[in-house]
Amino acid sequence: VQLVESGGGLVQTGGSLTLSCASSAQTFSNYFMGWFRQAPGKEREFVAAISGRSRRTYYADAVEGRFVISRDNAKNTVTLSMNSLEPEDTAVYYCAADSRIILSSIRSASAYSYWGQGTLVTVSS
Repeated sequence: VQLVESGGGLVQTGGSLTLSCASSAQTFSNYFMGWFRQAPGKEREFVAAISGRSRRTYYADAVEGRFVISRDNAKNTVTLSMNSLEPEDTAVYYCAADSRIILSSIRSASAYSYWGQGTLVTVSS
């Protein structure tokens, strides 16, 4: 499965940005999708995730209420809409996927088998 992110860029504090991830999976709805981010000098951290068919969503506390994850199973895409961006949101954002995932592990990067190349989001103060 190949994942390709797009939509990163430079935005001012308080601004918005939407990231997209396109998947090559044949049965996209079978895959649990996640977004992670990694800031310079820090470990990769969970941002949000969405289940395949029910589209149940999960968020990190740091982005709850500001970010929205969604998916279009007909178009094989997952989107992360980011609002009220803060300098602390600056990071490389990665899309991740897995078809066999345990709910208790969805916030762990090691639970995902497939990763995109990442897209850089920079929030200026």
